Amino acid sequence: MSGLMVDFITSLDGYGAAEGWPGFWGLEGPEYLEWLGREADAEYTVLMGANTYRLMSGFAAGSDDAGLADLTARPKVVFSSTLRAPLSWANSRVVDTDPVETVRSMKADGATPMRTIGSLTLCRSLIGAGLVDRFRVVVFPVVTGNSGRDRIYDGWPDVALETVATRTFDGRLQLLEYVPTVLAGPPGTAAPTHE
Repeated sequence: MSGLMVDFITSLDGYGAAEGWPGFWGLEGPEYLEWLGREADAEYTVLMGANTYRLMSGFAAGSDDAGLADLTARPKVVFSSTLRAPLSWANSRVVDTDPVETVRSMKADGATPMRTIGSLTLCRSLIGAGLVDRFRVVVFPVVTGNSGRDRIYDGWPDVALETVATRTFDGRLQLLEYVPTVLAGPPGTAAPTHE
């Protein structure tokens, strides 16, 4: 069985991006970028929704960025009822069936780990269904209350998080990795629905 990791970068107040701010909120440093480069060596399939596909494939088109080249080379599964095959971004296939059932089947049948990129709605569905084995977030030390967009945790179920890894990059970015457990209610009121 293959594992699934939901992977986000966020501002301290839980936004995935901010209007007018550069990528990584302008705070990526050499240690973090080196770690991202090593992460590119891991084998996994990328899961994403249609909006993330449109955005990322647009960035990748004609780019010579090593990170985008790595993403282009990876197998990608795009969940969409609007996109049609064949997709223009190399190694991408569109799936128009229920993402939860499809990922459940992929986990049971596959040997390659899976990770999400962006795709807030997809991630919300997968965490709610108890399919996420790891949740990893890199927190950037900014609060983007006025300019923030793409609130990551809106609509999520209650989730308990068991810490399995932490790290500080460049003296300011915090990596936090957890095993998530979806809760039926506040702790002490009901049994968890997934471990």
